[in-house]
Amino acid sequence: MNNYFKEIFHNLETAINELEIEADCSIQRIEAVIHLILECLSEVKERILKKGFKNVDEEIRFFKYQKPTIVAKLIYYNAIYKIETKKPYGAKPIRKYLNRELKKLKRFFDNNLDFYKYYRSNNSFLDESFFVRGKHDIKLWLDTYYFQSDQSFSTSHDYKVAKIIANDLIQVYIEDQLYNKFQKDKPKAFKKLKWTGSKVALIELIYALHYQDVFDKGNNDIREVAQYFESTFDIDLGNFYQTYLELRNRKMNRTKFLDALREELIKRMDEQDEK
Repeated sequence: MNNYFKEIFHNLETAINELEIEADCSIQRIEAVIHLILECLSEVKERILKKGFKNVDEEIRFFKYQKPTIVAKLIYYNAIYKIETKKPYGAKPIRKYLNRELKKLKRFFDNNLDFYKYYRSNNSFLDESFFVRGKHDIKLWLDTYYFQSDQSFSTSHDYKVAKIIANDLIQVYIEDQLYNKFQKDKPKAFKKLKWTGSKVALIELIYALHYQDVFDKGNNDIREVAQYFESTFDIDLGNFYQTYLELRNRKMNRTKFLDALREELIKRMDEQDEK
């Protein structure tokens, strides 16, 4: 199941990336992406209903981690589609509209705080109730949506996990919109150094520095730090929060760049000591 899912998810991401490059109209592009995701989900559902799972652990892994990554993309692109098609005219109305959308995300977070804590703390003691089909417990933060879903391909909380993942991405998208539209252009400074390493490496470094509170004693958010690095090193980090989520989900070597920095620095120090 793992190999199958990795392959189909890779194919989906590749197809989405190709659309992002080729399509001119953003609305049409989003429609096409949503169609791709629905096809992918249909294929995965057919596979699951036909072959099932080897054991409960495989079922939990699918509904806790694998299916939500696909559904999160569907929620994200559908939300962006709605935002773009309903966006009003004029800078001030747009700003108010986008801020209202951010408040919706905050309400979801507030209403599901207990489950956020459970999921983000990587707890597992309730996994058989949350992520095994037919094992729902009505006392455990159930949404009405669950009772209307196809329970042969849904558990009580796999959709909620997808919402958590998607809302993180939607927040980044909205904040990007607010920044790009309403941030005043900053005057250009003297010639800048250009970052020639990978974007993933820089994002890893940014988060490490941010979590050490080395900028303004921690009185800023990660977006401000990322934007400063983008400006300073003349680089577009894109959806850096999604990249960070991918770093977090690495099974091995989650701090590859930081480890390499440390090893190289120690090596150079040792070489200089020997001179």
